[in-house]
Amino acid sequence: MSVHAGTRPSGGRVRAAWKAAHTPVAGVPRWARIAAYAIPFTVLPSGIWRLGLLFVDHSAADSGRLPHWLPLDVYVVILSVVSELLAFTAVGLVAAWGEVVPRWIPVLGGRRIPVAAAGVPAALGALALTALWTVLAAVTQVAGTTVQGDPLPDDFPSTAGGWSAVWFYACYTPLVLWGPLLGAVTVAYWRRRTGGGGAGGLDIT
Repeated sequence: MSVHAGTRPSGGRVRAAWKAAHTPVAGVPRWARIAAYAIPFTVLPSGIWRLGLLFVDHSAADSGRLPHWLPLDVYVVILSVVSELLAFTAVGLVAAWGEVVPRWIPVLGGRRIPVAAAGVPAALGALALTALWTVLAAVTQVAGTTVQGDPLPDDFPSTAGGWSAVWFYACYTPLVLWGPLLGAVTVAYWRRRTGGGGAGGLDIT
C-alpha cells in the first residue's frame, strides 16, 4: 500500500497541529512563552487527583451538592477536562491562534482577533483565578472551612493526614500559580499587540 503524494500520515498531522498550537509569534518574550506553556501544567495535577476519585467508593454525601441527574464520576471527568482546556487557552496569548482565527474555523477563519476580545476575558479570568486559588482557597484551608463556609469534614483530604494529605496538597498547590501566571502573560499579550510589537500579516493554514 502506498501513500499518495500530498497526504500526510496521521502522526504528521498531529505533530503539525501541535506545532501550530504552540509555536509563539514574533515578539513574544521568552518569559511569557515559558509562563504560558507552564499554565496547563499547573492545572494538570489537580485533574489527575480528581480522576483518581473514579477508582474509589463514594458515599451519598460526596455528591450532595450536585444535581441528581449529574453523577459524581461524570462531573469529575467534565471538570477535569474543561479545566485543562481553559488552562490551554493561555497558550493562545503567545501563539498565532490568539491573534488570528484559524482558517479551518467556518465563517471567522482568517480574521484578526481584536486585542480586547482576548485580553479582557483573560484579565478577568486571571483576577478570578487569583481570588479563588491564591486568596479564597488558601484562607479557607487555614480557617478549616470549605469554600461555602462549612467546616471541613473529618475525611477531607487535607485533614486526613499522612500521604493522603501530602498527595492532595502536592496536586492542588500548583493551582495557586494559575491566576498570577495568566495575569502576567495577559499583560505581555496586551503590550505586544497594542505597542506594535506583534508580527503583522499572520496567517494560519
